[in-house]
Amino acid sequence: MMQDFAGPSSTDHTTDASTTGPVIHDGDMNSFMADVIERSMTVPVLVYFWADWSENCAQLTPLLEKMITQAAGALHMVKLNFDQSQQLAAQMKIQSVPTAVVFANQRPVDAFAGVKTEAEVKEFLSKYAPDMQPSPVEQMLAQAEEFCAAEDYASAGALYSQAMQTEPDNMLAIAGLATCLIRLDDLENAETVLNGAPKQHQNAPEILGARAALETAAQVAGLGDAASLEQALAQNADDHQARFDLALVLWAGGAQEAAADHLLEIVRRDRSWQDDGARKQLVKFFEIAGLMDPFTIKMRKKLSSLLFV
Repeated sequence: MMQDFAGPSSTDHTTDASTTGPVIHDGDMNSFMADVIERSMTVPVLVYFWADWSENCAQLTPLLEKMITQAAGALHMVKLNFDQSQQLAAQMKIQSVPTAVVFANQRPVDAFAGVKTEAEVKEFLSKYAPDMQPSPVEQMLAQAEEFCAAEDYASAGALYSQAMQTEPDNMLAIAGLATCLIRLDDLENAETVLNGAPKQHQNAPEILGARAALETAAQVAGLGDAASLEQALAQNADDHQARFDLALVLWAGGAQEAAADHLLEIVRRDRSWQDDGARKQLVKFFEIAGLMDPFTIKMRKKLSSLLFV
């Protein structure tokens, strides 16, 4: 049974109380002058070209709508169906979807094309809506991170689960819930959560990190205690299996650098052992910690010094 975490649509009609008209709505060639050119004199307008046949648009559209709603009137969005706005698209030299163009003071000032992550979209839009407020889900994720830092994985898992109920495809919530389940030794349900991640998120760093953590947790099961493994190494420093197992046990106990150092020692002594198994496990550690984590940066340098001497 899964750990009980009982813890704490279209927006075309979203209206900004401080201005006239909706902040998000559909437009066309006839309404472009009023919707975009004239309105951009008082508020930046995001012109968004989309198509119903585009998978990237299906992914980006709800994200943009959510962000524009969070901007609370500081930024408006006009959605233009690419197939129905060919003349306008040609005039603006729009050749693909999704494409978003910001208008301010009656002229285009910024743009991006293609699908973007939530963080990238927020960074782009915050230039025109600097007071954009975090969404309820973002607030839940931030609080969940605090619980994780305090090793209260039950409370963190409750919040990640709640976030997933609101945004089922939120990869941070999916990876966070899986990680909490791993920490609570519920590996079966952690795997179920990760397997349920949308296809477009399967290779996201957060999902890959959680999956690496799951694989490592499964490896640790039944390995025994660190003391017996250390004794085996004292008797034979070339017992690579004992050293490898010790690295996993140390990692599970939170001794990240000590674990990595043992794997590096295997690489130093016998790079080919178990088909480069020590280096591959070290890469898993990097995925779990995060590619920009100080631990990862430090150990990558150590690994490079061994591989490229």
